Amino acid sequence: MADPARAARLADRIKVIVAQALERRIKDPRLGFITVTDARVTNDLQHATIYYTVYGDEQEQASTKAALESAKGILRSEVGKNITARLTPTLTFVPDEVPVNAAHIEDLLRKTKAKDAELAAAREGAEYAGGADAYKTSETDEAE
Repeated sequence: MADPARAARLADRIKVIVAQALERRIKDPRLGFITVTDARVTNDLQHATIYYTVYGDEQEQASTKAALESAKGILRSEVGKNITARLTPTLTFVPDEVPVNAAHIEDLLRKTKAKDAELAAAREGAEYAGGADAYKTSETDEAE
């Protein structure tokens, strides 16, 4: 079992190697405008998961995924040449869901802000149902 810090350093190195190889070595026309966002390596250094985003529509994302799957062997050999591990980890490419989730959260925040503005508008000019102090009784008025 390797040190988790070593696995994190190796993941960062693999991320850079894969990004450079995609830019310089892979000439597949199906490969779209891709960004390698993150890489994670298991603690035993056997498997690497590479997260990526693709700018474009669903068809461009699907074609980029197919291009990455076909270039997996070349990318793995590039990783093997440029790291100092005994074994070269297997590569798995996963589309990064962070931009999709961020857009969903922004949409929820926009809806919440609109609801808050609607409630603030309804609150304007409203009065308390029982007056300013609904719990005040005539007995407490006399005691004071």
